Amino acid sequence: MSQDKPELHRGLRDVYMDRSKSSFIDGQAGKLLYRGYNIHDLAEYSTFEEIVYLLLYEKLPNAKELEDFDSCLRMNRELPEEILEIIKLISNAHPMDVLRTTVSALAAFDPDVSDNSPEATLRKGVRLTAKAPTIVAAHSRIRNGKDPVSPDPRLNHAGNFLKMLFDKEPDPDDSKVIDKDFVLHAEHGVNASSFAARVAASTQADLHSAVSSGVAVLKGPSHGGAAEEIMKMALDIGSEENAESYVKDLLSERKRIMGFGHRVYKALDPRAIHLRDDARQLGERKGEPKWFSILQAVSQVMEPYSKRGICQNVDFFSGAIYYLLGIPDDLFISIFAMGRIPGWTVQVLEQFENNILLRPRLMYVGPMDLEFKPLSER
Repeated sequence: MSQDKPELHRGLRDVYMDRSKSSFIDGQAGKLLYRGYNIHDLAEYSTFEEIVYLLLYEKLPNAKELEDFDSCLRMNRELPEEILEIIKLISNAHPMDVLRTTVSALAAFDPDVSDNSPEATLRKGVRLTAKAPTIVAAHSRIRNGKDPVSPDPRLNHAGNFLKMLFDKEPDPDDSKVIDKDFVLHAEHGVNASSFAARVAASTQADLHSAVSSGVAVLKGPSHGGAAEEIMKMALDIGSEENAESYVKDLLSERKRIMGFGHRVYKALDPRAIHLRDDARQLGERKGEPKWFSILQAVSQVMEPYSKRGICQNVDFFSGAIYYLLGIPDDLFISIFAMGRIPGWTVQVLEQFENNILLRPRLMYVGPMDLEFKPLSER
C-alpha cells in the first residue's frame, strides 16, 4: 500500500518545534529579546550576572537578589583537584574538547547530578556557569607550563576570568567588554547547540549531559567557530587597503566570507552593533585601530549583499575583541560557550517542563528489498 510522500524540511529551517519564553528573535527586523527585554537595553545597562538571573528565574533581580545570586556564583568557581588532574592529562587537546570533557566529568562531583527537578537543574546550571571560566583559564595556563590561578572572589564573572587567564589585575574597561560579550551570547533560541542540548534533555538525560552536547556542537565552524576564522582573515588581509581585493577574490572563487549571513537574521544581527562599537573603542584604547579598520573595509565591500539578507552576524567583530585583549585564538569558541551555559540551562528547563522525545524521521532514498546472498556467493 503506497503512502503519501512526506514533506522534507532539510536543516529544519523555519520549523517551530515547541514554545519558549526564554528569547524572541525577529530575523527580518533584526530584533532580539531575552525574557521580553530588548538586547540593546540589556547590553548597555545590565551585567552578565543579572542576565543569568533573568534567564534562569524569569525576572530581573532586585539589589538583594542580585547580591545573593552573585555571591552564589562566586562561591561555586573552584574546581575539584580531580578535574585539574584531568585537564593536565588532556592539556594538548583543543580548549573546546577540554571544556566538553570536564563538564562531563563534573557530573561525578555534583550531588544533584541525577535529579532533573527544576530546582536541582537550576543549581547545576549555576555551578556550571560559575566553573566554566575556571576550566578554560586553567587549561590555557596548564598547556603553557604555568600553574592555574585560583578564582578571585573580589571580581565579577568577567573580571575573574581575565584574572585567572593572565594572572594580573584586569583592566576594568577590558572586564566590561568581556562582560558585555557574555551578555550578548547568553541565549539565542533553539540554535544548533541548544537543539542538541534539548535532544539530550528530551531523553531525560541530566544537565551535564545536555551541556556537554551543547559544547560539542558549538565547536563546529558553522556554529561557534566563525570568530576565530574571521580574525585569521583580518590577519591575512593585513591592511585596510587590501580588504577590497581580498574579499572580491574570495567571492569570485565562490567562497564564503566568514561573519556574514545567519540562518535566522536577514537584517543586521542586533548583537553585532554592540560588538562593533566595542571593537572600535578597544582598538583605539590598545593603540591598534587597524583591525577595526580592516573589518570595516570588509563590511563595506559586503554591503551590496545586505539587500539579499547577508549581513554581519555576532561573530564578525568578536574575534577582533578577543585578539585585542590578548586571548589566544583557539579560546574564542570557549568564551562563546562560557556565555551560553545559562541559555543551554534554560532550554533544558523548558524541555523538561513539557517534555516529549525529540525523534524526527529520515526519508529513505536507497534500494528496497534486495536479495541477500551468503558470503560464499558474493
